[in-house]
Amino acid sequence: MTDLTSLLRDLVRLPSVNPRGGPGHGGETAVAGYVRDWLERHGVRAELHEVLPGRCNVVAVVPGRLADAVLLESHLDTVETDAMTVPPYDGEVRGGRLYGRGACDAKGSLAAFMLAAAELARGERPLHTVVLAGVCDEEHAYRGVVHLLEQLRERTVVGAIVGEPTGLVPVVAHKGVVRYTVRTSGRAGHSSRPDEAVNAISLMAPVLAHLAAIPPAVAPHPLLGPATRAVTRIRGGTGPNTIPSICEADVDRRTLPGEDADDVWRQDRAELAELGAELDLPFLVDHALDTPVDSAVVSALCSALAAHGRPGETAGMPFGTDASKIARAGVPTVVLGPGSLRDAHAADESVELAEVELAARVVVAAVRAMAVPEEPPCG
Repeated sequence: MTDLTSLLRDLVRLPSVNPRGGPGHGGETAVAGYVRDWLERHGVRAELHEVLPGRCNVVAVVPGRLADAVLLESHLDTVETDAMTVPPYDGEVRGGRLYGRGACDAKGSLAAFMLAAAELARGERPLHTVVLAGVCDEEHAYRGVVHLLEQLRERTVVGAIVGEPTGLVPVVAHKGVVRYTVRTSGRAGHSSRPDEAVNAISLMAPVLAHLAAIPPAVAPHPLLGPATRAVTRIRGGTGPNTIPSICEADVDRRTLPGEDADDVWRQDRAELAELGAELDLPFLVDHALDTPVDSAVVSALCSALAAHGRPGETAGMPFGTDASKIARAGVPTVVLGPGSLRDAHAADESVELAEVELAARVVVAAVRAMAVPEEPPCG
């Protein structure tokens, strides 16, 4: 295959930190432009699609004998580089690993998909058309994948592989999330006379204790375990000598397949209202993933992994991905990519180059396996 090290190093050297709702500075689009140009040099037609001002997706197509498509999707954006212990954009290689922000999450997967698309374009035309998409905004509000799905509405997509660091384990289930703000209200006053005020921070204390001690009342999932709640931010007070009238906390509620986000929020609202708190409407909702293991795309990946000497048992993971949005559009979707979750967002983020190359070979084999009768599902 084409020189992987140069490709992944080039991707890492293009900063693409997600602006998280702020003005974009073209980082995702710079990566998208590089992907487009690289693919076109390797015989794959690709184009950019603006999602937000200055922020683009890149979409490429490898024609198949059928118009029905297999989707390969990964993201262009990364998290911030604060507190990194390695140069974030050097793409340094040591011990067979390439270091830098995004190397693992998820430019390693993106590079693997690019190599796979180039290989499929060179060889015998696959049965299914292959659509490769690099999308923006995965690390914040998922607007890149939403835009992509609008574009694909008129195309039949028979299966999707979403690139994230899974250690080449096919992931068929992951949690969703409902994030909301809980608030307690008191009465402001001078800190020298606290008995004449009502301290909103003190009112929040039993709410925080409850959230830490009482898990959500839902049965665990066989691959994902229990649903969870965690307080991730807290705000209260205006000065060191004023009793605060308002205290707010952000809550991250991880949901399981089958849970309805509206029901989750209403249940938490009723539960916390008994402690004197009120809840804002969720500021972020993402749905869980639960793909049947007998889906053709899962079976094809299992067969391809086995052919390359890797186990093909399916698994679940606790964090969310673009896969749940694609699945909710009716496309059987599996998450798979090189690298470990432990290395994603890490201070010394890196990925093993040999695993990126293996990922590309597995994806090529899986796409071609979609052309033959479905194998028995892996478990």
